[in-house]
This record gives sequence, structure tokens and C-alpha cells, in this order.
Amino acid sequence: MIDVAKLAGVSPITVSRALNRPEIVSDAARAKVLEAVKATGYVPNMLAGGLASNRSRLIAIFVPTIAHSIFADTVQALMDRLASAGYQTMIGLTGYSAEQEERLLGAVLGRRPDGIVLTGTLHTEESRQRLVQAGIPVVESWDLGGEPIDMQVGFSHEAVGRSVANHLHDRGYQNIGVVSVDDARALKRARAVIDQLHAKGIENVPFETLKAPATLLSGREGLRQMLARDECPDAIVCSSDTVAQGVLAEAASRQIPVPASLAIIGFGDLSSAAHVHPPLSTVSVDGVRIGTRVAEALLQRLRDEAPVASPVSVDTGFRIIDRETT
Repeated sequence: MIDVAKLAGVSPITVSRALNRPEIVSDAARAKVLEAVKATGYVPNMLAGGLASNRSRLIAIFVPTIAHSIFADTVQALMDRLASAGYQTMIGLTGYSAEQEERLLGAVLGRRPDGIVLTGTLHTEESRQRLVQAGIPVVESWDLGGEPIDMQVGFSHEAVGRSVANHLHDRGYQNIGVVSVDDARALKRARAVIDQLHAKGIENVPFETLKAPATLLSGREGLRQMLARDECPDAIVCSSDTVAQGVLAEAASRQIPVPASLAIIGFGDLSSAAHVHPPLSTVSVDGVRIGTRVAEALLQRLRDEAPVASPVSVDTGFRIIDRETT
């Protein structure tokens, strides 16, 4: 560090701050430090720095899968904001399993992360106890509800389901089916759709559940199974845009016109949703906003160095996008 400081023409403490707390160093000073780091090949000793400051500068992020892009915007925005504040990130894949999340926590907490970001609010009791005892900031993202461990940033999946059911019913659809993977958040939306339709007097709601993660095959198989039971809905609510595109492909293979005979709505507003044929109606959630708000909640807590009196809950909302499939 002293060699870097000499080459950059700054003090060693400025080097430390430029690498560990860049937000408090001028752009010009940080540029000099980074150039000197590159020239010298200096690699900061993060372990020693962590021991000295009682901070690891590490944030652990748990997501169900990287097999599709629905979480990509959130993770990218979160990592970018944390990196700009001098934090490194570690990603763990839970595979939609609370038990796998528990196993990951056992491994990650031993590395003393400064904070943890979880996807969803459903955890084992052992996981909840470990996180409370760890005494570090925890953000549950992509969901609101239940008893927060610490902070929640996301939206209500039940509200999404109710809104989609109301939207299709208001547009005149009466025979509405649901095709969902067995992810807990997807099932929350599916059950909310069914409950809301029951409340409107629609008792028969065909429901197909496929194993996560979502694939095009999931959607195709869901529609096949529904039709094999002679259930012919005039609209299908899908747990994701990927599943919806599978339903759309199966409908095309059977020459079922969309939306004349079958309306389809997805979830997530993937980049491909507007460009399939016909363009897919969906529910849009702002993944970038979720990631940014998660990062800001973590950074605020880390700056304050004290827990708040009551859990933090940030509703990032959602919106229904009508395209040609409805």
C-alpha cells in the first residue's frame, strides 16, 4: 500500500479509502490510486482489512436460479450499486429450495458477510434463527409479507394474482386456467388468481403445476395436460413469461388461435415478451428498482451501524401490460 501511495502521490490512508470507501474520495484521487494499483499489481489483503475494521466488505446474494433472466436485472443493479460503494458480492443458488438455502447459510455465515440478500420470504425456522442471531443486515427481496426478518423490498405476489384475475374477468373472460411451476412465489400468485376468481363466482379454474425451474417445455406440457382432460379455457394465466411462451408455442402447434380462442398472460416482462408472435401480455416488475432499493437499504443500515426500531418494508409495485395475446 505504501508503494501504491508513493506512486500515486497520495497518503496510504487515501489509498485505503479509495479502495474500500470510494464514495468519500475525489474522482481524481481515486483515478490516481487505481492507476498506481494497476502499475504495481497490488492486491489488497481483504482478510487483514476485515480483521482491522470488523467488516468483510462482502455481501451474500441468494437467488433461486440463473437458468433464466427474470432475476438478472435485480442482481445486476444490486451488484453494480454495491461495487460502487466498495463491496464485493457472492452469489448462492438455492434451487427454489428452503433447505438448500439453509445449507448455503451455514457455509456463508462462516465467512462473516456484512449483509445477506435473500429471494422471497419463505425460509426454514433454522435459517430464520441463524439470520437473527447473526446480527447483520438482511434483506428479503422480490416479496412482501409474513414476518420480516429485517428488511423487505419487493411486491405482493398475492396482489399480482388478484389484479390479473380482475383484469381478465373485466375483459370478459369467464373460463380461466392457470399453468404454474411449483416455485413458492409462483404458487402464491396462482392461488391468489384462483381465490379471486372463486370470489367472482367462477368455481371451475383448471390448474396445472409443473416442476421448477420454468422452461418452454413447462408451458407446452401444462397446456397439453389441460386439454387432455377436455378443459378448454378461454384464457390462461402463466407463472412466468417463459411458461407463457411455451403455452403460446403449444397453442400454435395445435392451430389454436391466440387470442381469438385462447388468451395468454405471463409474468416478468422478459425482453423477449414484446417480440414473440403475437406479442405477449404480461405483468411487469421493475427488477432494476428492486436491486437498487435493496442495495440502498443495505448501505444505509451499514452506515448507521444500528438496527432500526421496526422492520423496513419497501413496495416496488407492478403493472399489467396488455399486448396482443389478451
